[in-house]
Amino acid sequence: MTDHFPVLDLRDAAGSEETRAEFLNRLRKAIHEVGFFQLVGHGIEDSDDMLELARQFFALPEADRLALNILDSPLFRGYSELGREHTKGIPDQRQQLDIGPEQPERTSAPGDPAYRCLIGPNEWPKAMPELRPAIESWITRLTDLSHKLLRLMLESLAAPAGFLDDVVDPDPQIHLKLLHYPGPTQTSEDTGSGQGTGIHNDLGLLTLLVQDGNGGLQVAVEDDQFVDVPVIPGAFVVNLGELLEVATRGYVRATLHRVVRPAPGVNRYSIPFFYNPRLDATMQPLPSPYVEGAGGVIDVADNPLFALYGDNVMKGLIRSFPDIVARHHPTLAATAGSANS
Repeated sequence: MTDHFPVLDLRDAAGSEETRAEFLNRLRKAIHEVGFFQLVGHGIEDSDDMLELARQFFALPEADRLALNILDSPLFRGYSELGREHTKGIPDQRQQLDIGPEQPERTSAPGDPAYRCLIGPNEWPKAMPELRPAIESWITRLTDLSHKLLRLMLESLAAPAGFLDDVVDPDPQIHLKLLHYPGPTQTSEDTGSGQGTGIHNDLGLLTLLVQDGNGGLQVAVEDDQFVDVPVIPGAFVVNLGELLEVATRGYVRATLHRVVRPAPGVNRYSIPFFYNPRLDATMQPLPSPYVEGAGGVIDVADNPLFALYGDNVMKGLIRSFPDIVARHHPTLAATAGSANS
């Protein structure tokens, strides 16, 4: 099974010249052929502690979780009940806590782009004060790791390692989710769809994921052939987003994936971390010999990408959280309705 998803050891990137060259070659093949790989040797050793915090959060009384109700947040931050977020119009069967960059609250001004509404503070549970410092530390370390990994990816493509630094610095649009996929309490409650998270591509640059031992993440290694991603304790599952696929004319793959709902009585926990450009940044084609000879993907079918990353984020949120858009951003809801007709 692991043959589908190469396991790369980040320590090899700091090894001898030969070891580093082999690491970069394996990295290039992974992002080109599969679009997914597993990363070990990254030096972040508290994944199990973070997953345990996720379990504790979702075990809080419902009233404590609903005090962070994402429906009350114009920033799309906070707690979502089962079925709140949608993938391609179908409710996902998961609970989640959405966390973004912690920033001061900002009042929108006339003429501001829509994505300015995403700038502000997070929602934190008063009943679990230890969660905020743990997540903020995790975000800082995963941001540093993501940036290092992005530079290594560019180097593996024979592009300048710092080519995308201006796209992410100084404020990458990071996004972290605590996820809980509860299986049906009994077989009769299963809706039959089996959808934990529906089939999708990630949008931005790259994603780092830790998952518990119950698995459930599946990747389309070939057309409509989904394969389970093995669970490797302590490893990050890494995959690439559509913006990087377009910037490399399709040489790098933003691969379709999904999460199947666990069996009745089984609970799955995971924590994805999304590393993306600044909201006001635009992507440029990578200067790489591999990109120059690639097949020419310059957009995403049925899902055109905008120049500014923030506009792409808003497009995705409008589709995924129609209730929040209708409540807090009615003008955007009307625009989305006319665009989708």
